[in-house]
Amino acid sequence: MSNESAGTTFRYREGLQAPFRDGREGRSLSNATAMFGPRVSSLALGPPPGSFSSDLKTISSSRTGTPRTEQGPFFADYRPGGDEKTSEQRQTELRDQINKETKIKVGSENLLEALISKNVRQTKDQRSRVEAELGSSNRKIIELRFQLEEEIERSKRPITPPRERLSGIFQGSPLKTPQRVDESGQSDGRAEESESPTYILSEILQALEHEGLQPDYYVERANRLVDLLKKYSSLKHDLAWPIFGLRVQTMLLSQSRDVVAAGYRVTRHAIADRRSLQTIRSLNTDELVMLSLVKDSKANIEREQALKFVRAFLDVKGGIHELSHPVLRTIVSVAEHHEDRLRNMSILTLLELLVRKPSMAIASGGMASLTEALLDGTYQGSESMANTLLYLFDKPGDRCYLQSSHELDAAFTIFTDPIAVHPSEEKLKSSARLITALLNSWAGLFSVANDGFAAVRGLLQSLSYPSLLARDLVLDIIFAVLQIKAPSWSSSFLAGRRLTTYGRVANLTASVPVAAAPNRSEDEEESRVCLAEHYTAILLAVLLQSGLHEALFSMIQDEAESALRRKATLLQGEVLDMTNRLLPLIFSSSFQVLPRLVDPVGLTSLDTSLAQVTMTYQVDSVSRTLHRSQAATKPFFEPTKQPKQQSSNPARPKADIDMDEIKFRAAVVDTQILNHVKYIKWNWDLIEELVEGPLKNPKRLSEAVTGTKFLKRLLSFYRPFKYRFSNAPNTKPNQRYVRVGVSLMKTLLLNNEGIAYVSESKFLRQLGECLAQLDRTSGLTSSAPLFSPWHASETLTGGYFSLLGALSSDPKGLQMLERWHMINIFYHIMDLHNRNDLVELLLGNMDFTLHLRVMLSKALTACDKHIRIFSTRLLRQYATLAPNRVDGSGSPSSSSVCEWAIRLLVTQLYDPEVEVCEVAVQILEESCNWKSHLEYVVRCRPQLDHLNEIGAPLLLRFLSTSLGYQYLDRLDYITQEMDDWFSLRNYRYVTLVEASLTRAFTMMMQAPARSSSYDLPRPQDNGFLPPHFYRELTRTREGCDLLRDSGHFYEFVTTITESWAEKEDLEGLMKLKGCLWAVGNVGSMEFGADFLEESDVVRWIVHIAEHSEVTTLRGTAFFVLGLISRSLHGMEIVAEHGWNAATDQSGRSIGYCLPSQLSTFFSIKLPDGAPKGELRRIPKDAPPRPATHEDTVQAQILNLVADTANAVLAKKAANDLNGIKMRHPEAFTSVELYRKMRDVLGSHSFRLPVRRFLLDLFDRSVMRRIVLDEDESEDESIRTERPSQPRPRLP
Repeated sequence: MSNESAGTTFRYREGLQAPFRDGREGRSLSNATAMFGPRVSSLALGPPPGSFSSDLKTISSSRTGTPRTEQGPFFADYRPGGDEKTSEQRQTELRDQINKETKIKVGSENLLEALISKNVRQTKDQRSRVEAELGSSNRKIIELRFQLEEEIERSKRPITPPRERLSGIFQGSPLKTPQRVDESGQSDGRAEESESPTYILSEILQALEHEGLQPDYYVERANRLVDLLKKYSSLKHDLAWPIFGLRVQTMLLSQSRDVVAAGYRVTRHAIADRRSLQTIRSLNTDELVMLSLVKDSKANIEREQALKFVRAFLDVKGGIHELSHPVLRTIVSVAEHHEDRLRNMSILTLLELLVRKPSMAIASGGMASLTEALLDGTYQGSESMANTLLYLFDKPGDRCYLQSSHELDAAFTIFTDPIAVHPSEEKLKSSARLITALLNSWAGLFSVANDGFAAVRGLLQSLSYPSLLARDLVLDIIFAVLQIKAPSWSSSFLAGRRLTTYGRVANLTASVPVAAAPNRSEDEEESRVCLAEHYTAILLAVLLQSGLHEALFSMIQDEAESALRRKATLLQGEVLDMTNRLLPLIFSSSFQVLPRLVDPVGLTSLDTSLAQVTMTYQVDSVSRTLHRSQAATKPFFEPTKQPKQQSSNPARPKADIDMDEIKFRAAVVDTQILNHVKYIKWNWDLIEELVEGPLKNPKRLSEAVTGTKFLKRLLSFYRPFKYRFSNAPNTKPNQRYVRVGVSLMKTLLLNNEGIAYVSESKFLRQLGECLAQLDRTSGLTSSAPLFSPWHASETLTGGYFSLLGALSSDPKGLQMLERWHMINIFYHIMDLHNRNDLVELLLGNMDFTLHLRVMLSKALTACDKHIRIFSTRLLRQYATLAPNRVDGSGSPSSSSVCEWAIRLLVTQLYDPEVEVCEVAVQILEESCNWKSHLEYVVRCRPQLDHLNEIGAPLLLRFLSTSLGYQYLDRLDYITQEMDDWFSLRNYRYVTLVEASLTRAFTMMMQAPARSSSYDLPRPQDNGFLPPHFYRELTRTREGCDLLRDSGHFYEFVTTITESWAEKEDLEGLMKLKGCLWAVGNVGSMEFGADFLEESDVVRWIVHIAEHSEVTTLRGTAFFVLGLISRSLHGMEIVAEHGWNAATDQSGRSIGYCLPSQLSTFFSIKLPDGAPKGELRRIPKDAPPRPATHEDTVQAQILNLVADTANAVLAKKAANDLNGIKMRHPEAFTSVELYRKMRDVLGSHSFRLPVRRFLLDLFDRSVMRRIVLDEDESEDESIRTERPSQPRPRLP
């Protein structure tokens, strides 16, 4: 079977379809010994016995003989609506269609942008086709998004399925009592509402009594029974198992595969607790499950339901102890069979078993199959499998289950074996993902630390092996584990373009404009602790010590493939930068010398010297370019600017503002505005340069106004009634028209002549008239308004608000808007509750630092929820402004603007919608990074009691100042919060930190695209340390005094000194980690140094980091030492214990602390390979010595059964077994022999085909007698007279 079919194993099918079967596969269910009395009412349950429902037909095989996968209601639980899809499925399909249309739209925009630079006449037809396709995609996206919103709203409303839809699935609804039909043929709907579920259950069980009917009859009743148990879950606790169990046994013994599958499904939904599992096992279901799992692919539905029945044991408390070894051995054999469709589900079952009960998984032989699947590379969930093994490696009590302790090292073999046959690309990529997962966890890093990181050294040495794909993947692994995000120019550099001539890179400068400067305070820099970078620092030290520099230099020097050589050069530049930035001086100094590139003069040949000089130049060029890129790139925490202020190409060289008259006239002519009426033929790049450069000179502007028609035609292009800008498609290339328009408005506002020109032009008058069409009080109407929903989304009409926003940023621009009554129209637009799109365009583009603040206040309080959230997010750019910034344009200072924004945000804390309050808390928390802003927020005295956990981060920030401490102390918040953290939240903090680190290492390298320019950063960024109460408390003297008086810190120290050797108790480990984090957060503050000196706790933390047997506990101590080193006194303390802290250029610690000797830190006791007593395999039971002829035959059969486990003896043993069956067929009707063989199968490893062969040897009546506990002597005469069955063959 193909991998594709194997990959579909995880589709958990629930519903059972009544299949069509001929008479040969139908079997009577006449085995029931207890029967209900006949009831006339049961005849109304459904169609007559033996009939077929038109909605329950299976898909027959094609004429070519190729089997098709059975589909239909069998594969899904009962759903109202029958074959119709659920709301989740419809939403998924709509999202897929939106993604598809979005890709088409992006491709069309890129193609259109490329066609613009070409000859207009030659590409006219092609451009028209692309624009048509782009418009079609935009319309489809809008329609699909509307349908998705409707579907989401519909799914939130409770819907009662109509009777007609239910009756289309089943003749009688499982959720209601079947309708009663009177003499007139009318159904009584009131009867079905009045009957109890117990009555319905008895009717369904009675209906299952009928014998000799078609399989679909029993499958339909089983489906209805499952639906009844799902709706009334209390029924499963009150089942009469003597009767219910007999019905289940009868179904499981049927010869119809679909009836058996229905029986497993009914049994699974009847599980309530461990006691019910014991009752089910007393029905001899273990033998039935073993028989079902070994069947061939024709019985996939039955096998899948049997495996899901076994997996249900894991969902019950204590149910894992009810799993028998024979069943687990069968699952292991399925997991080892590469062609089996249920292999992935079996592996997943073994992984869950390994986590919850490792001894049971090991005793069943599951570790060997898991290790094989891990190294095979075909299992898609290799990372989750590795995480399971790493979970066992973490604690010494579970580490012994990894008997060789080198199971994970084998993942490197596929890269480190130079003479091995080149593996497939899929296996290489799977191993690469596995290695990345290993190196991104503490347990994985410790697991490969033996023998001085021999596995890592071998991986780096594989960079010199001949496999091109393997070398490329090794470089990708290093990029991934070091969290290196490729710069924007990397693709062009790898393609062979020189950095010095690449325009976008060449224009990057180290100086960042003031408007785009990172808006971050020193307090924010000090408060943010990146744990992911701290882990990356020690991982980088391991790679460097394992020979990363030497491997990269050898690859750069000897690599024949230019792309790989450049990729290695780029990686080398990144590694050098990280070495200088993250590692302490004792580590980085030895690697910054680059001895391979600076050999003594005269000891190398001329060619070698030239090659070394070339490599030095390339590495230096990449390093300098990386430095310029990092300086010119906006950080994640910088407040996003408004769309009108964003530039798509900030590196474009601008024209000189002092351009002389001759050059200016020539440039105006080159724009083609004076030569062509069609704006498509204009040179918009040159127009943008002129607008942002020479036109800011009053002399050049006057010449453009009076001397030429340049400015007249350009401004005429934006007039609404010209229908050029307003009818242009809203595409990515066309956004440059909006950018030029915004720049033009700002340029004209710089001098009086430009202001007069705009005021007297028809542009504002026409635009005001179009906006008045939206105002119901203006009296102006239009059959096709310019700002209709379609125009606002599909054309550049929405760009007019960007132009108006540019005017609103200047007092003189506001006067122009007031002249044409546009500001009044803006307030009326806010009242259009059905035009949220226009309200967002208006609010998102206006500048609220001046007159328009009242309009934003109205949006924050009077509009609907969506607009209130949007408006609250707009306040972020004003609330996070750096203090004491004064503009020269007469605008208010940043402090006054920020205080106004903070007041509005505090008001939003009392919004009735929790989502609005949450957004306001996030923005206020970010604004508190500035001390002056924090104090102003405290002076506003916000009340956050009603927000509970949502407002907790903001209250913690108040503790960092004396003013905030006094405010919270008066509210009696501090003592209550301290008690809460000491008793509970300090330990929950451990889970929060570890989850943050896990997400940081597993998320994609590319950051997800934001849906809006005003989207907020996440309140807790992945990989960063969350805020801690004790850390904020020790920022002030008052907080330190309170902490000392409470004695909490010394209790944390006592826990650390007494429990440092804890290694098994999960609760004890969680408590110890919580105390470590509390001590580390206190020690990271300068005021917390006294606590460290008084307690001498750093010595114990270092001891835990170097000697604890729990890997995650060592990692926690490692991070805590980094926290302590952030303070000056803490850095001195950790240095006394042999740990070195990384510092910046000014000598301040950045919080990354590494041990002087990595070998000491990574030394950990590994298991000796000897398993515990409970792990010893179940010994092979020797058959009893035969006393009679019959016993001799059974002994011979059992010996041959044991031989089939041997690959050498299997074929001969199979032939001998077939011979014995021909001579003694009665032997294979013995229940006693079957049970002995079952014990052998449960204590040995057999391949799946062998298990199928052995079970097929026995007569079918054996299973019937075992399940129903029938006496073997009753059927003795029947067995002797039964003709022999065809001999099975061993595959």
